[in-house]
Amino acid sequence: MSTLQEQAVSTESKKIDPQTVTISGYVVDECYGPDDAVTTDSKDVKLPQERIGEPGQFPYTRGIHKNMYRGRLWTMRQFAGFGSADDTNQRFKYLLENAKGTSANTGLSTAFDLPTLMGRDSDDALSSGEVGRCGVAIDTIEDMHRLYADIPLEEVTVSQTINGPAAVIWAMYLAMAKQRSFDWAKLGGTLQNDILKEFHSQNEFIYPPEASVKLVIDTIEFQTKQVPRWNSVSISGYHIREAGSTATQELAFTLRDGMEYVEASIERGLDVDTFAPRLSFFFNSHNEFFEEICKLRAARRIWSNAMRDRFGAKSERSWLMRTHVQTAGCSLTEQQPINNIVRVAFQAMAGVLGGCQSLHTDSMDETLGLPTETAVRVALRTQQILAHETGVHRTVDPLGGSWYVEALTDQMEKDANAIIKEIDDMGGVVQGIHKGYFRSSIAEASYRFGQEMEAGDRIIVGVNAYEEGNEEHHVSILQIPHTVETNQCDELAKFKKSRDADEAKRSLDEIRKASRDDVNVMPALIEASLNKCTLGEMVQAMADVYGRYTGGPEW
Repeated sequence: MSTLQEQAVSTESKKIDPQTVTISGYVVDECYGPDDAVTTDSKDVKLPQERIGEPGQFPYTRGIHKNMYRGRLWTMRQFAGFGSADDTNQRFKYLLENAKGTSANTGLSTAFDLPTLMGRDSDDALSSGEVGRCGVAIDTIEDMHRLYADIPLEEVTVSQTINGPAAVIWAMYLAMAKQRSFDWAKLGGTLQNDILKEFHSQNEFIYPPEASVKLVIDTIEFQTKQVPRWNSVSISGYHIREAGSTATQELAFTLRDGMEYVEASIERGLDVDTFAPRLSFFFNSHNEFFEEICKLRAARRIWSNAMRDRFGAKSERSWLMRTHVQTAGCSLTEQQPINNIVRVAFQAMAGVLGGCQSLHTDSMDETLGLPTETAVRVALRTQQILAHETGVHRTVDPLGGSWYVEALTDQMEKDANAIIKEIDDMGGVVQGIHKGYFRSSIAEASYRFGQEMEAGDRIIVGVNAYEEGNEEHHVSILQIPHTVETNQCDELAKFKKSRDADEAKRSLDEIRKASRDDVNVMPALIEASLNKCTLGEMVQAMADVYGRYTGGPEW
């Protein structure tokens, strides 16, 4: 009988064999058989229900829907955001036009520029040179109107990749929808809003961890009562993996972050079954094909058990883990960028075979700059070919029952649960942040992979092997002109002059009061958006109470 074991394999102690050791350090046997995984019962040769189950049934190892993609394809969600709100609006319309004719639902995913992500207005001195560069610049409710102009918001789901100022951006969106007479009850979308992973990996935080979590719970509470079809937080492992974690660390850290939000929401007084069905998750799909599939299968099993047994959820909808997957941006290479099309294709297939509900495919040129229209079209066509030409949708969980897949799923579940217990024992995620646990764990995993690649134990095609042709890129790069920044600042100046200054000041004072009184800030933020307060002003009003976080001693 053989088992999979996660080992801290390092180039200092042992030269790895990439033929037998996965990226995450799992030693893989040459062949797997009936004794390697609990896939059959010796009496009646049936898959044991308590471990694997059936599609659409607890513990959802095989998928959250009975018929999965036979009933409806995954949502093909494409990421867009650059330059001005008008520029990005045109890209949104381009994506919607190119998605016509598919049977899958289509969603728009919004990327914001760095100043917006950090809660800074475009005219802030710290924003200079970054406005519109890596996403769209949004300072005001008028920018929000231009961003989604002529987009049927009650028909298209909207995902917003924003974290530190997520409550403010969502307030602007809801205020804009109100002015356009959209019914909040009919709006569908997702706010990424997972601030905990920012402290683990991405650094786009504003307030201290405790205040940051409080703001997330404010959005969960407001969504539960006011915007029933919205996903208030997309609990994200994607960025944890991009920072260099293993697949198992991504799995464990992400789920424990989700548990932290559930615990805080229950402490707020919310019934778990009122908010849990709208929590969603966001995972990376990397190069290690079977690891990525098993990670998603294990994630559903861990989450369903935790929601039922740890938090006492009674509704089956609370047990479900709804998952968005994006292909691995960190796996894309500047060298021979056309090869990235192939990487994205099999990463996307892993996400689908793992049972995701929505999928984003990276563009081949993202490592060089913002994606061009041609690259975006190829990325979308990759999903459409996967959906309509490969046949992967014809049966549910086609790899279920594979001795290797079930063995790896079991081992990843076991290892992730051990990490979750370790976090529990240190007092939870916020305490782990203050102790530097997450950063040090990710750094160690990233260092190990870097050493393996430098030693040539991990081959990256076009980077440390098969380098012929590296001198030829032949890929156009989208350039953002400096006029985007100057125009944005000019529009912002006009916006400030056009408003009632006294009303804006009163609204900012109401935000400070809500923050001091420890009540839900969402109503005050929406009112301030309607009264033409800017993103940076609203973020600063809360910072006046919460302070700004620069990291603890361990950083």
